[in-house]
Amino acid sequence: MSRRESILAAVRTALTGTVGVDTRIYRNRVEPIARAESICLVVEPITDTCTQNTSLPTLDWTLRMRVVVICRGTIADQTADPTIVSLHSKLMADLTLGGLAMDIQPAQVAFDFVEADVPAAVISCEFDILYRTSVSSIT
Repeated sequence: MSRRESILAAVRTALTGTVGVDTRIYRNRVEPIARAESICLVVEPITDTCTQNTSLPTLDWTLRMRVVVICRGTIADQTADPTIVSLHSKLMADLTLGGLAMDIQPAQVAFDFVEADVPAAVISCEFDILYRTSVSSIT
């Protein structure tokens, strides 16, 4: 398994117990979220870029990933706020994700509102995860 996949799995594990979510934490979910499934989280990679900063045989990577909060409510972003606070705290509790990463840095939060039977919000919380691999292997 690549270091990237290990990191994404560790993110999903770290989010266990997020306020309001129960076990509804998905990885790259493309199916619509049913009303009964919200509030839920979706963990997705966005980009993974690398540089070789030293003459050592290492690559320094920046994985931009997002945790999407999908929520319904009269003021959906307000309903999602405790979940966002919780997920942020859980990800920032161990900036190395058990030794897989060098750092986690919050990047941005984007809000999309969707008309539905009950107003819905799709809130993307993006993070940069810095990690290192060898030049010859990305595991």
